[in-house]
Amino acid sequence: MSKLSLTRIAAAGAVAAVLAIGTAACSPADDSASSTGSAGDKATTTASSAPASAPAKKKEGKPAAKPAFKGNGTFQVGTDIQPGTYRTSGNDDGMCYWERAKDAKNDTDSILANDTVAGSSYVTIKPTDKVFTSTDCKDWYPAGAAKPSAPKTSMGDGMYKVGTDIAAGTYKAKGGETCYWERNKDALHDVDSIKANDNVTGQAVVTITAKDAYFKTADCGTWTKTG
Repeated sequence: MSKLSLTRIAAAGAVAAVLAIGTAACSPADDSASSTGSAGDKATTTASSAPASAPAKKKEGKPAAKPAFKGNGTFQVGTDIQPGTYRTSGNDDGMCYWERAKDAKNDTDSILANDTVAGSSYVTIKPTDKVFTSTDCKDWYPAGAAKPSAPKTSMGDGMYKVGTDIAAGTYKAKGGETCYWERNKDALHDVDSIKANDNVTGQAVVTITAKDAYFKTADCGTWTKTG
């Protein structure tokens, strides 16, 4: 065999050796890539299997206040109902009637105070009262049970707490032949409870002071604050 042929054979062997070394050098890299791929698969699986967060609990509103007693019935003070100041509202038909009594005889002399209500009303029941009667009224609630809000500057028929239901000030109403109003120092409905009152024919104007406890009106139309 010539020298040229031997050289070519030797060169071919060297190339084969280089190729073998290159293949061996690439094998670890391939294994590493394969391992990395497996780790990535595990990470993906872990993320997808994480439990979903629990939904936030919805806050429940406060339950509506329960009435102190029903709008129909005769109640013994201290047993069925407790002394205090109570409010009824929504008596738009004007049929609501109540009375405080010193006994259960139902005589005219038994009545300490009474009223026929259109709209809303307050009444203070004293510890010395024996019986309270309510007929065709909406349920009665403790006077402080209603949610506080800004005092209004207009009103229709009813009895209103000054500084709570209505703002103090001067009011004007259309009035009429049977318009009547009262400024009161308390909700006992005694003769002594009245600070001032009037039966108005035609337009009515009244100044309700911050020292007044309640204002009561009937058949005057809508009162609007003017000052």
